[in-house]
Amino acid sequence: MGRSSTDCSHLGHGPATHRLHPQGPAVIDSAFTSVTFVALNSALDGLSMRQRVIADNIANVQTPGFRAGRVSFEASLAEAVREGTGAVTPTVARSLEPGRPDGNNVNLDTETLSAIETNLRYQLATRAVDGTFEKLRIAMRTS
Repeated sequence: MGRSSTDCSHLGHGPATHRLHPQGPAVIDSAFTSVTFVALNSALDGLSMRQRVIADNIANVQTPGFRAGRVSFEASLAEAVREGTGAVTPTVARSLEPGRPDGNNVNLDTETLSAIETNLRYQLATRAVDGTFEKLRIAMRTS
């Protein structure tokens, strides 16, 4: 005996109660456009850019006249979250801090510590994004 396309009694639901949920795509779309998700992605973008700039700084530690780059986005990200958008574009600025006589101001110890801190922050943000995806998977299984 065949079942109609809306009969999901085999899933513990009665007829017409388990359909392609019209709200499903909207729920998924809203999860990916939520301020939290957008902010996490902005943070990942900023942290990724920071790692690239740190690597560039370290690679140029012996280059005369090289000025260390700094990536900033945290203050504008916090403001974007308060405003309800969560989206920011990280910016890179060259450090004006005094340097060595050759004009280079890269401090290897500072860069190494920044790389470690940035890596830890990136891991935390990645875990938060993974948690968002896990919640979506659970929601899709239970709907």
